[in-house]
Amino acid sequence: MQKARTMVLIAGAISALATGLSGCQPFSMGIFTPIPVPPWVTERMEEKYCYQNDHRTPIMPPIKEGFPPPLCEDAPSEAEVIRAMPHVSRGVPYYCEEFRDKIEITSERMIDKIDPVRFYPVVGPAQLHHCHWKCTIYYTETIESGHPFPFKCVKPRVEGVIYIDKDHLHLYAGDDKDKQSVFTRELSGL
Repeated sequence: MQKARTMVLIAGAISALATGLSGCQPFSMGIFTPIPVPPWVTERMEEKYCYQNDHRTPIMPPIKEGFPPPLCEDAPSEAEVIRAMPHVSRGVPYYCEEFRDKIEITSERMIDKIDPVRFYPVVGPAQLHHCHWKCTIYYTETIESGHPFPFKCVKPRVEGVIYIDKDHLHLYAGDDKDKQSVFTRELSGL
């Protein structure tokens, strides 16, 4: 019985070694086995890690007494608007692909108002400045295929409207001029 068991173990070890060396195993390279990754995975990772500040509320210096209130003059950039658009449908290369060309963006300020002073956790007393933008996107959509028969369809499109909020907080220092100058100095880095 002992001899039969050792023979079976030796035969199993030899067959495992033979298949491991032949390259028929899916993970024969160990941790160096290449894993196929679709190309859009990198795009989603970029959106997640590179553009984190798109949805964060910046903190600005206080509004000075006696001066006109600040205006929302920083319209959303083209990159922000394109990132907010719905993604192009994933196609199969040469079978069905979709492209967007000649992109034109018009931005229109909808709301520009400042709320009264309120206490915000972690920030302290501040005023919320609402800046809401309406962005209309015009582009040329191209749908292309190369198999089973080649065709190309090009048509002008309007994405409709994308609303982008660029709200930010203005710290509130009250009537204390020293406190206002300290806030301004710390937030501007001067």
